[in-house]
Amino acid sequence: MRLETFSPLTLPSPPAGGRGELAGRASRKNSLAPRRGERVGVRGGILAAALVLTAALLPAQSMDPPPTGIVPANQKPEILKDIGIEQRLDAQLPLDAPLRDEAGRAVRLGDYFGKRPVVLAFVYYNCPMLCTQVLNGLVGSLNVISLDAGADFDVVAISFDSRDKPSDAAAKKDAYLTRYKRPNSAGGWHFLTGDEATITRLTKAAGFRFRFDEGLDQFAHASAIMVVTPQGRLVRYFYGIEYAPRDLRLGLVEASAGKIGTPVDQILLYCFHYDPSSGKYGWIVVRAVRLAALATLVVLAVAIATMSRRRPRPVPARGTR
Repeated sequence: MRLETFSPLTLPSPPAGGRGELAGRASRKNSLAPRRGERVGVRGGILAAALVLTAALLPAQSMDPPPTGIVPANQKPEILKDIGIEQRLDAQLPLDAPLRDEAGRAVRLGDYFGKRPVVLAFVYYNCPMLCTQVLNGLVGSLNVISLDAGADFDVVAISFDSRDKPSDAAAKKDAYLTRYKRPNSAGGWHFLTGDEATITRLTKAAGFRFRFDEGLDQFAHASAIMVVTPQGRLVRYFYGIEYAPRDLRLGLVEASAGKIGTPVDQILLYCFHYDPSSGKYGWIVVRAVRLAALATLVVLAVAIATMSRRRPRPVPARGTR
């Protein structure tokens, strides 16, 4: 790279003047820019050349490609471009899909539908981290709500790793039945396995996309649980690894078409609305205000009716006892 030579600049010197001159010298000493009467000497030329060289090199460095194997911060790794969860609300799951249960018996997905809503989780049983967190978050929420697995709803976990065996599924079921602190709930938890064709069919129907990383010998995938109606239609998606017990309960009550839950749940469903973008239930302010106004009118009506039924006490006439 060719560097330009800066010739010294000579300008008229300011008049000398005692303290003013000393202040001017001190001020000029702390300034990088040349002033009138100063010569840009060797040091100034070197500094200016260094600045020009740095400015010329910075753009060239920013254009250099990143080292092999390192993905720039503003780009998504290639393997992550094909994974995610696409909400397919009201989509029908293939209930005829063949699977195997924890005991190795041949079953169909529809064997776990028909009576109660279902909490569905796509995991794989030898996952080193994320799938375990999904199941931990699920059982943590289910331990809080008053609805019971096996009585009010079912839990169905399906492995999307065709290498998982029924023995892996049985070990997972035993582990989470221990964590789920409800007696006689074994009939409400199901851990299933299947072949690659069945897994592809089920995950595609639910909008669950994943990829296998051969270098790490692991699957790259997102995390969520889904609530499904007794007829096998997807109605709610809850993202992440922790699920608000209130949201999960409302989703189950809604999926059951009001067949489970309490009158309080119906009131909450009137005042809350499911937001697909966030996977949560939020207040509907207008409905909440209407409900509060109605409750106020009912209280006033009851109070007026109660007061009108009270007979006034007779006032004794003057002069009588």
